[in-house]
This record gives sequence, C-alpha cells and structure tokens, in this order.
Amino acid sequence: MSSMFGKPRASAERPPQTPLPECNVAILGCRGAGKSALTVKFLTKRFISEYDPNLEDTYTSEELVDQQPVLLKVMDTADQDGPGNCERYLCWASAFLVVYSIEDRRSFEGCQRYLEVLALHARGCQRHCPVLLLGNKLDMDQYRQVPSAEGMSLASRFGCLFHEVSACQDFTGVQHVFHEAVRAVRRQAEWNPPARPLLITEDRPCPPVATALALPTHHGLATCTFNTLSTVNYKEIPSVAQAKLVTVKSSRAQSKRKAPTLTLLKGFKIF
Repeated sequence: MSSMFGKPRASAERPPQTPLPECNVAILGCRGAGKSALTVKFLTKRFISEYDPNLEDTYTSEELVDQQPVLLKVMDTADQDGPGNCERYLCWASAFLVVYSIEDRRSFEGCQRYLEVLALHARGCQRHCPVLLLGNKLDMDQYRQVPSAEGMSLASRFGCLFHEVSACQDFTGVQHVFHEAVRAVRRQAEWNPPARPLLITEDRPCPPVATALALPTHHGLATCTFNTLSTVNYKEIPSVAQAKLVTVKSSRAQSKRKAPTLTLLKGFKIF
C-alpha cells in the first residue's frame, strides 16, 4: 500500500506531461529506533509516539531540494530485530537511512548488521547507494547510551554520512537528513552517468564501397592486401614512404592534392 503526502504543486510550474525525477529512500533499523516517527515527522511535521511495529508502508511526497523538484518515495520498513527479507528494499532503494536510538545500545549494535548487509550488497552488485547513519531521539540525551563519537566512528568505518536528530522536537533537522539523502543520490548520478555508445560521424556522407587495395613491395616487405572504405582517387594515394598521419574529419580548406583519409559511415559505433 502506498500513501501520498505533501501539497501538490500547481500545473503552471511545470508541464503536466513532464515526470519528476524519483528518489527512493528506505529507512532501516531495529524495532523501537523511531523509524516511523521520523517518517511521519518529515511528511506531516507531526510527532506520533506509538505505531504498529508490524506495519510496513511506502509514502510519496513532492519535495523541492536545492530549487529542484523531486518525487521522494520513503519506505518505512518493519524489520523487528535485524535485517530480514532484505531483497524487498535492496533492489528498490536508491539511498538508505539506517536509524538507531541513542538511548538504546542494542539498536546501535543492530545498525552494524544493517551496514554490513548494505556493504556486502554493494560489493556483490557493484552498485553504490548512499547510506546515512542516523542517531535518533536526541531529545533523550540525558539517557544516552551511545556517544556521538561511536556513531561517527561507525559511519566512518562504512563510509557513510552521520547525523543525530530528534523526531520529537526537530523538524528542520529531520527534513535536512532526507534532503541530504536526495543530494547524495544526485551526486552519485553525476559521478556515474549511464554509459552511451560512442558515435563518429562524417560531415559528408560517403557510399559504403569496400575495395581491396594492395601495397607494393618496398625494401623486401611482402605484399599486403586489405579492405578499406574510401572515396579518394587511387591515383592520388602516395607511396608508403610519402604517406603521413592525417585526421579522420575532413576540412573544406584541404589542398587540391588529398592525403589518404579514413572515412567512417554515419552511425558507425565503436564499443
């Protein structure tokens, strides 16, 4: 089941047929870490203290991050005491928030198992997704069991970002964390753009004529025959001693005597 939060934007701001870029964020953590409280705080600016721990849902919200709109989908997972049935979010999410409670050391230890699962998955599929380690319930600092230094050390060990927030009191901090996840996904997309085939084209089309050419014997070298694609008159091809390196692309300012050039068909692909 999926739910929609947030105010719809006016259709005048963007063409209705233009889809928003999507960012899928999965919130992971042990039971009682405050995953649902963080989700609801971000989407509604409200704090609700009690939730059904067995309820897992995905929510959608249109956000404006750095003046760029994005369709943010948040999966509030319902794992109980550690990673279980991970495939449902490992293949879906483009970023992960791993949450623990600063007043519960067991939830912090459970975060380490989540981070290990994410690191193993990243090595196996060679697909890196940003991960943020999040210490929740900062408003309960007087009952803290996990020092900030331990959280920072764990985040550094797995190469992820680290934040501490309060789902109870701090909407700005919670919003900042979700927007940081979107920024991290954008940066990752810029570093690893999708691969595209390289196309080399010629200004003037040439017919695909394949002709066998034979190089004359020179200084005892054996005769070599090969196929080539060219529009150059064979009488103008210089001898081996006079041949020189030329560029692929033709120029209108060429002299009347043309040097041998390599001509590629339009749409020719190099893999």
